[in-house]
Amino acid sequence: MKATLRTAAAVSAAALLAACGSSTSAPSSGSGSSSAPSSTSSTASTAGKFLGCMVTDTGGLDDRSFNASSWQGMQEAAKANSNVTVTNLQSQSASDYTPNINQFIQKKCGIIVTVGFLMGANTQTAAKANPNQKFAIVDFSYSPAMKNIDALVFNTVQDGFMGGYLAAGMSKTGKVATFGGQKLPTVTIYMDGYWDGVQYYNQKHHTHVQVLGWNEKTQNGSFTGDFTNQTKGQTLTQTFISDGADVIFPVAGNVGLGAAKAVQNADAAAGSQKVNMLWVDTDGCISAAQYCKYFISSVTKGIQASVKAAVLSAANGTFKGGNYVGTLANDGVVLSPFHNFTSKVPAALQSELNTIKQQIISGKIKPATKSPV
Repeated sequence: MKATLRTAAAVSAAALLAACGSSTSAPSSGSGSSSAPSSTSSTASTAGKFLGCMVTDTGGLDDRSFNASSWQGMQEAAKANSNVTVTNLQSQSASDYTPNINQFIQKKCGIIVTVGFLMGANTQTAAKANPNQKFAIVDFSYSPAMKNIDALVFNTVQDGFMGGYLAAGMSKTGKVATFGGQKLPTVTIYMDGYWDGVQYYNQKHHTHVQVLGWNEKTQNGSFTGDFTNQTKGQTLTQTFISDGADVIFPVAGNVGLGAAKAVQNADAAAGSQKVNMLWVDTDGCISAAQYCKYFISSVTKGIQASVKAAVLSAANGTFKGGNYVGTLANDGVVLSPFHNFTSKVPAALQSELNTIKQQIISGKIKPATKSPV
């Protein structure tokens, strides 16, 4: 198994909470390019406070995924520094990206945080045109690195590998599945790791667990086409379950809630909990607690902590820009606690996962991926 892993810069990780709203943060007054930052933020800006501004991707603030985690990081920065006020604009479509960024440039935000791979080009264009404006972006990096963009990326092939190994070890049918929202590198890197982790389990245990929905070697698989349509996620997951998969790993933001509903329905129809799943980006037992009983674990990344660090560095004058990578070694990517499955995941499997983590960190195991980190 081969892969190129970039040198990781330290990104401290914290528990990923997807709750939105805080008395220390200024809420957005609306969504899309037609909305303006809230009057609270305007007052804070003119009063000399540091204003942190965030542009969401189309999933919205409550996507239980990277938008929610990023906004939580913004809020945590405001809690950590009383001089920081944060606000956001929500993008309804890709056409909102540049107008929303430009609104915040005109607002003279201390830092503008953009969320998602799809905003990479828009953020770069804005940063080049405004070299004194500080930016951060989640899930995109630049080559060469840009001095006024703090690019936050995560080597999720590593914890994806652990998730795949776990799924294979927990499967009773010998079939597991994964699917993505869109075929983007930040999605397929998870799926690569998951696929590769299953293959490693088969190698170690002389089994033949099959992965539905993705093949790392051919880079072919299943995608719903967006990160919002839960019905598509439910339908695709029902197909996987009908084909025999009993552990599902959606890499699709809010679409994953549809997958969870399909798992819930399948278990209800069976009269017992025969199908389970893994959540992505955040700890699903926190961000989608209503489905916690079905989550063996979550394959997560430290978005919240890294966004918080980026905002605080801009606020306190230590901002440097460049590319930062979250890894297993610096806790920037993690396999979340088992929660309800603590007593259900065999002790031997838990021990194997701990060993695999250390072997990935040491470089003994190199998970395969064709996606850039």
